[in-house]
Amino acid sequence: MESPTITILAAGEFPRQASVLRLLDESDMVVCCDSAAEALVASGREPDLIVGDMDSLPAHIRDKYKGRLRVVPDQETNDLTKAFHVTLEYCPAAIHILGATGLREDHTLANISLLADYQKEDPLCRIDMVSDQGRFVAASGQRTFASLPGQGISIFAFDASLHMTAAGLQYPLDGVVFDTLWKASLNVATGTSFTLTPNGDSFYLVYLAGR
Repeated sequence: MESPTITILAAGEFPRQASVLRLLDESDMVVCCDSAAEALVASGREPDLIVGDMDSLPAHIRDKYKGRLRVVPDQETNDLTKAFHVTLEYCPAAIHILGATGLREDHTLANISLLADYQKEDPLCRIDMVSDQGRFVAASGQRTFASLPGQGISIFAFDASLHMTAAGLQYPLDGVVFDTLWKASLNVATGTSFTLTPNGDSFYLVYLAGR
């Protein structure tokens, strides 16, 4: 059996774009973070698994899908991380994370920052965080990304010792010190691909605007 593609739905802003909703419809499995199951059911879809401490899951959803609940009471991690760790048990080839942004800004920042940690846990799994506005991916080492001419690109890192050069972006990254989040944001792709070459193996995040 081939490794599955799994979509995790968090309890942030539910997607509306057809291209993003397609990830829910075409995945082999949909894992919901606790109360995100309510939004999924309201959209006419059903969860394959609901993960979390169930403290915010409505009773009628909990009763209807009681056979699909995975209760993880750990209060040291958020429901997205709980869902991610359960998802890894299925040895997925790819994980799409939806609903991780929007609504509360603190949740958005926390969830985005977790993406690099998730990729470290399974470097062979293709993991991205997708919204109606764009897509985050985590990477390390030299990477080439497909793009569209004029597409908005931002790079974020959490290691001030990391330096990077870029080919295929409008603004050079030489000399950028990644000591604050804005330093390599709001760049622009000049062609159908761009290549990032860092000086080390630290993970960094790439945001590709649009779908």
